[in-house]
Amino acid sequence: MAAPLIPEIHKRGTVTVISFGPQFETLDEFALDQIRDVVLEAAKAADPPKVVIDLTYTKFFGSSFIEVLFRVWNRVHAADGKFALAGLTSYCREVLEVTHLDKLWPLLPNEAEAVAAIE
Repeated sequence: MAAPLIPEIHKRGTVTVISFGPQFETLDEFALDQIRDVVLEAAKAADPPKVVIDLTYTKFFGSSFIEVLFRVWNRVHAADGKFALAGLTSYCREVLEVTHLDKLWPLLPNEAEAVAAIE
């Protein structure tokens, strides 16, 4: 049995960063089943409630992952926190622009800029 896919979670200053590495090129249902609870727990545990999700290596995600992002944002927002996305490929950025979620969430070029934007 393969090891479960788990995103890297680390602190950068006061910001909790959830990084999806090269093994998360596609965030499909299989990947989401493995990471959903980990990501939501990390968002809930973020203290202070500042979360950046780094998607530098992710080339594809669908509506199910957008739901996870929305749930993370809801948890952070409910705690008067801040949330940003970093490193989106042009396809992933376009998905968020078409759904107008780029108006709700800051989309930054990389982790460093996203952390700086919400620190």
